[in-house]
Amino acid sequence: MNLILFGPPGAGKGTQAKYLVNKLNNFQISTGDILRNEIKQNSTIGKKIITDMNDGNFVSDDIVNKLIKDIVFDPKKKDKLIFDGYPRSVTQAKNLDLLLNETNQKIDFIFFLNVSKETIIKRIEKRKILEDRSDDELNIIVKRYDAYMQTTRPVLDFYSKNPNFYEIDGSLKIEEITAKINSFINV
Repeated sequence: MNLILFGPPGAGKGTQAKYLVNKLNNFQISTGDILRNEIKQNSTIGKKIITDMNDGNFVSDDIVNKLIKDIVFDPKKKDKLIFDGYPRSVTQAKNLDLLLNETNQKIDFIFFLNVSKETIIKRIEKRKILEDRSDDELNIIVKRYDAYMQTTRPVLDFYSKNPNFYEIDGSLKIEEITAKINSFINV
């Protein structure tokens, strides 16, 4: 089973993805984690990524699509993907469709965790203290939220026509969100 979890930074995608990884024995594909790993390796791509992230911008589709392709084509991960933070643009969504078609896969469920900017700011301020993430500065949070909502709205429109698209109130407690997802995937 392949899933997509949408939501602005701090919506709880990662928390729900980790739960689903354990429940379904799937693989979490977190673009944030993949990008932070490139930064940690201090690669050429990593240097470009850090500049984009620190400016509050999204990393280019070309870079993200290249990193995702290797994962989708990994036979060990076939039909066991949980996308957390990907796709973030219509270009990325179309790329994902192509990659999945090439590997005879599909997306089974798409969940949008809808959360207000105020709730996100509170959550990320708390996360910054707990996880000490460099991309959790308040001004960057606001830029990333606004960019997410502007960039991702067309992606949500792209996917929302699918019968397997579900919008969930992301301001609910973690357990309540998990229960709603479980009710849709019947686990």
